Amino acid sequence: MNILEIDGHKAVIGFDPEIGMFRGEFVGLNGGADFYADSVEGLRREGSASLRVFLETCRARGIEPYRAFSGKFNVRIPGELHAEAVQVAAARGVSLNELVREALTHELSS
Repeated sequence: MNILEIDGHKAVIGFDPEIGMFRGEFVGLNGGADFYADSVEGLRREGSASLRVFLETCRARGIEPYRAFSGKFNVRIPGELHAEAVQVAAARGVSLNELVREALTHELSS
């Protein structure tokens, strides 16, 4: 995964070929806090500065900086896959939600 932890916050890192630089964007925030650099050290430095400005701005405006997650989301998949997932869940004696939770946990721990 292209995730870099900066000051305890995770940012997704990509490469922008138009400008020849790496771009980072923090995830889990209520707004955008992105940054650019041409090296990992630069990403850490610029990310830290971007995060600091974002958090200071939120504090000054009385805005909650972190996005809340409800634990619910919709997934659109082909009907055949949905039917197969229901069958597998039933065969394992678990709910479809539990099957999806297990699959996500497995994928995210890899």
